Amino acid sequence: MGENVNAIRLLAVLCLIFVLPEVQAVDNLQAFPAAEQGMVRHVLPLPKPEQAEEADLKVELLVGRTVEIDAGNRYFFSGQIAKETVSGWGFPSYIVSQLGPLAGTLMATGPDAAKVRRFVALGGEPYLIRYNSRLPIVVYAPEGVEVRYRLWRASPETTAIDRG
Repeated sequence: MGENVNAIRLLAVLCLIFVLPEVQAVDNLQAFPAAEQGMVRHVLPLPKPEQAEEADLKVELLVGRTVEIDAGNRYFFSGQIAKETVSGWGFPSYIVSQLGPLAGTLMATGPDAAKVRRFVALGGEPYLIRYNSRLPIVVYAPEGVEVRYRLWRASPETTAIDRG
């Protein structure tokens, strides 16, 4: 009888170790409400990094649209990414309420300059957030808006600054 109890306890512990993280990931996504009308919920689950510490990683969010532009100028959309906290959960989510008008530099290009299709993002500084493989990154954006990401890695080497 004692062997059966020990076997059941071992099975329970194994279930907690292997099943609980998967259930928690599903529950975490349920914490984020569905997108409102005219908006889309974009979800980025981050994997556990293989060779780096999570503290050495950042995720850059890029929000924009692929448009046809001339290759000689730099373009951007106006708008901003706002961080909000999911009520009752404390999880962060990111909202882009609107993608403003397309703007860019005014470099003269030849009349025969070919147009190219390119992803154009929001202007301004890169929007960097902490890498956290335990929670998905959830971004709400208007329909027709693309949400992309890029990973930033810190170098393991540091360099001392000389005294001034």
